[in-house]
Amino acid sequence: MKIEHVLAGFIPESRGKDGLWLALLLARQTGARLTVAHVHAPAWTTPGPGKIDAEWQAYVAEEATQTLDQARRLLADVDDVPIDYVLHGHRGSGRGLVQLVGRSKADVVVIGSAPGGSRGRIRLGSTADQLLHASPVPVALAPRGYGEEHPPRIQRLTVAYRRAPASGEAVRQAAATALQMDVPLRLITLVLSGGRQARIEEEMLNRLRERVAADLKAAARGHRRVEVEVAVLEGRNVAAALGGTDCEGSMLICASSETGPLRRVFLGDISSKIIRAAPCPVMMLPRNPPKKPGSGGKQGKP
Repeated sequence: MKIEHVLAGFIPESRGKDGLWLALLLARQTGARLTVAHVHAPAWTTPGPGKIDAEWQAYVAEEATQTLDQARRLLADVDDVPIDYVLHGHRGSGRGLVQLVGRSKADVVVIGSAPGGSRGRIRLGSTADQLLHASPVPVALAPRGYGEEHPPRIQRLTVAYRRAPASGEAVRQAAATALQMDVPLRLITLVLSGGRQARIEEEMLNRLRERVAADLKAAARGHRRVEVEVAVLEGRNVAAALGGTDCEGSMLICASSETGPLRRVFLGDISSKIIRAAPCPVMMLPRNPPKKPGSGGKQGKP
């Protein structure tokens, strides 16, 4: 996955700033251009009194322009990333961003957390829900407060891995992006276990640990141009497992559900739990169609 164009969805709130700074870091480290977009309410489709229509349209236009002006002020000192600013009218902010992805040919779309979540965590709202079920490109989510406490750069990409075609493709894409960003890659698998285990349960858990470790080592092979490490994270639930590792400066990458539509991001149950528990930005990759036997398109290994 080579990133050449980053699309940031911006709103005049702190969560808009959170997504904006994550988008800036991605664009800066990949050498990509950045488009900052604000999706505003469209003009009324039902004709009304001319004066009211004109006043409403003027109000919407003024509010939207002021929102982008705020984004411009936040990025006023940025001189190393080419930046464009776009307004787009749509009733759904997530669906509006999906439209802009198609028009702008963006490679990734970035937004902040929905309001009401814990600081340092991601909460999924309607915008994220629309994107995670419809975007044809990766969706990156910034945790609450990221705009104020973001690292100077993304220091590592981490892939949530399980042995499956979608996860294998996620590793390949993440390795290419890690090479582009000049950062190491880490592959993790979560093993969820309860409290005290009966002897037979502990034996089964040990075999699972061994199998997972072997799967991770196999997935890490072949990426000679990228530094790769692996880790098995264990806990009673997803949050506890992720809490056992250092995620500072990382961005976590998840594959879409394999039951989702092709070439769309589709959120599965485990990915949803990972997004909510992760103390760092999370990027969801769209599901790619399976390759046909005998088809070309061989990819070089990063």
